[in-house]
Parts: sequence; C-alpha cells; structure tokens
Amino acid sequence: MLQIATSDFVLGGVAAMGAVVITNPLEVIKTRIQLQGELTARGSYVKPYKGVLQAFTTVIKNEGILSLEKGLSPALCFQFIINSFRLSIYTHAVEKRWVHDKNGNISYGRGLVWGAIGGVVGSYCSSPFFMIKTQLQSQAAKEIAVGYQHPHTSMRNAFSRIYQENGIFGLWRGSMASVWRATVASSVQIATFGKAKALLSENNLVTQPTCLSFCSGLAAGSCVSVAITPLDVITTRLYNQGVDVHGRGLFYKGWMDCFFKILKSEGVYGMYKGFWAIYLRSAPYSTLVLLFFDELVALRDKYASQ
Repeated sequence: MLQIATSDFVLGGVAAMGAVVITNPLEVIKTRIQLQGELTARGSYVKPYKGVLQAFTTVIKNEGILSLEKGLSPALCFQFIINSFRLSIYTHAVEKRWVHDKNGNISYGRGLVWGAIGGVVGSYCSSPFFMIKTQLQSQAAKEIAVGYQHPHTSMRNAFSRIYQENGIFGLWRGSMASVWRATVASSVQIATFGKAKALLSENNLVTQPTCLSFCSGLAAGSCVSVAITPLDVITTRLYNQGVDVHGRGLFYKGWMDCFFKILKSEGVYGMYKGFWAIYLRSAPYSTLVLLFFDELVALRDKYASQ
C-alpha cells in the first residue's frame, strides 16, 4: 500500500510537469495581463497587452519567442509538488472509498473536500516556487513592462535574494492567498473530473478510456477557470509586489487587503483580468494533467499485474 501511495505521489507530479511545459506560455501571458493597470481605474492606463493573441505577438516581438517559457523551472517544481500531493491524496481517498456515498457512488461533496485537502497541503509546500515563477514571468522589456520588476536572473538567484533580504519567512510571503486559490482550484478540478467521469461512463456517453479522461478533464478545466480567476489575480499581485526593508508588501498587507483594494480601484473587471488566458490555460492543463495521470496509473497497474 505504501509503495502504491508513493507511486501515485510521483506519477501525479510527473503528469503535471508534462502538462505545464505545454501551457507555460499562457501562464506568462496571464501574469502580464493581471499585472497591467495595477490599482488603476479601467481606461486610465496604457495597455501593452490588449488580449491573449495580441499579447503573444507583443511578447515575441519585444523579447523573443523563448521569453514565453520564462519561469519554467520554478513552474515545473511547483507543479510537481502540488500535484504530487493533491492527486495522490485524492487517489488514496478513492481507493479507500472515502469519496463514495452509502450507495457506492462518487459523492461530489466528498470529492470537493478531499480535493481541497490535497490542494491545501500541496500549495503551501510549493508556495516559494509559485512566487518565484510569478516574479520571473513578470520580467519584461522596458517597453512592455507591467507590475513590479524584480532583478532575479534565475530561480536559484531568486531564492538566494529573497532569503538574504527577508529570511525563510520571505519565501512564504503571500502563501495564504495561494492556499485559498489552490483549495478552490483543486477541489473543483478533482471533484468535477471524478463526477464527470462517472456520469459519462455510467450513461455510456463516452466509454473509451483515453477519450473519457480527456472529456472529463476538459469539463474540470472549464469549471476551474470560472471559479479561480479572482483568487488567481490576488495571488499574482501579492507574489509580485515589492517589499520594504522590513519585508512588508509595498501595496498590499494581505489577501483581504488586496481583494478590497482591487475591487475599489479596478472594480469587478479587475478581479477577472486575464480570464481568457486562464481559461485557455486551465482547460487544456486540467485535461492534460488528469489525462497523463490516468494513463500513467493505468500503465503502472498493467506492469504491476504482469
């Protein structure tokens, strides 16, 4: 049992790493869009990024195509850690039938709970990598720079700078926003995936295993993008803001302060900045990571039975 749990932990991380390589460019675009016009009323600032497609061409024109993979190293580390925890925890809960109701069916509510538990554990442990990923992805050419520009030259340099200036706690600055974001994202994604998979299979709508995983993942990603955009904006702002000599944020005191300041200065529109980039990333990302995970688990079970 311990060997299977360890295997699920590793497979969850590997599946996520495979997905993030493909979707990281959208994460870069999403971060830039969320940071432009920070705490500024709509229509009163210059928008270097006017939409997802235009943002892609703008970044490539000013920084080169490789800049679309900025922050890839910490993104890979972040995704490995968070998904290792959340997918292995949820899979273990399914195997123990903790997500099933008295009739033996997968309970959406219980799935939400176990998805959230995995998200909380994984997001807190991986928080430093999420912060560094955000700060590296926000780095841009002067002509199209938005948000606070950190002087990091690499993931290693970022860790060193943050630790030297703010200590170990500086690496977990803004982590509570990340925990809330991951709690919602993980619970919605995993619970929706499990429920969609059960409904499609039980009603014989989709029976081919790979296609079933793909369709279930697509449904999960669509729901996630709607649910997490405001929390994602808050997380991006908190992680990217500069800090004073005491390690305190220059703009926001915490996630609640960030929420109200964005709402007051940018309105509801500000809470949904980057929605389409998040949707275009979340739908294929959820589809790919859950598809890869299902396929890897099936491959493991196949060889284990031989």
